[in-house]
Amino acid sequence: MSGVLASVDQRTQLVGENRLELLLFYLHSRHLFALNVFKVKEVVKLPHLNIIPHAHPKISGVANIRGESIPVIDLRKAICMSEARNIEDCNLVITEYNRTVQGFLIGKVDQIVNMTWSDIMPPPSSVGKNHYLTALTKIIRDDQEQLVEIIDVEKVLAEIIEYEVKISDDLVDQSIVNEFAGRKILHADDSPTARKQVSDTLSQLGIEIIPASNGLEALNMLKSWADRGDNVEQDLLMVITDAEMPAMDGYRLTHEIRNDKRLKNLFVVLNTSLSGSFNQAMVEKVGCNSFLSKFQPDLLVEEVQNRLKVVLEKKS
Repeated sequence: MSGVLASVDQRTQLVGENRLELLLFYLHSRHLFALNVFKVKEVVKLPHLNIIPHAHPKISGVANIRGESIPVIDLRKAICMSEARNIEDCNLVITEYNRTVQGFLIGKVDQIVNMTWSDIMPPPSSVGKNHYLTALTKIIRDDQEQLVEIIDVEKVLAEIIEYEVKISDDLVDQSIVNEFAGRKILHADDSPTARKQVSDTLSQLGIEIIPASNGLEALNMLKSWADRGDNVEQDLLMVITDAEMPAMDGYRLTHEIRNDKRLKNLFVVLNTSLSGSFNQAMVEKVGCNSFLSKFQPDLLVEEVQNRLKVVLEKKS
């Protein structure tokens, strides 16, 4: 299994080229699931787990990996499947999301596949709102198409870890507090959970959040507004975009914005659960104005507030 992920560190160059690689695996069922390789630190055979009394029911215990205590989430239970009966043949996927490290209990690891974001489809609206999928894709196996379900890890984690959206009392500059109302921000993210977190935070200031479920949808919105003669750069306080999304990722979205003379001066914030050091380099490469790691409500508000101050200074 070490060979499966031996070259993960060399794969990061795919990010920014509207490409990704998926780790495919099973959850002791016929269904094939996936996680983005870039968020995977390693895959190991399931080690001994230390049980924590009164832990969340979806947490199976804590694993000690080279001296680091890592909470282990039963991914079957987390997405409302029945608990795995035979954990002896389970594997542990260790991931990093939103500045935290956690392990996911899975079954058999299948393979890693290289894809473009245009191959990734959002879940159909007919599946409702209670699913745990952020996207779907298909692979060809034995001359037949096989569906792959990409798990919305942010939703899984949000149901286990309570994310606070309340803004600290002394954070907002009272001298401009009334200037937030009516400001508009375009927010592109494929995770409904992530969109709700941002909306619930910034709506406290009276800011209107315009949601988009992927980079292509966001770009089409921007271009349609510009086509009808709107001054998009003036109308939007900023664009907040996730990095990884179906159809078009946040890096490509930023690239397209910078190459449209009607949009090129938009303030773009990359808001992602990926690691900060890599994204800071990508911010500079594709031309984002700022990078913000999920989910930090005070830092989000601070970013928005600083941008508003710049806008107000230019008007004065």
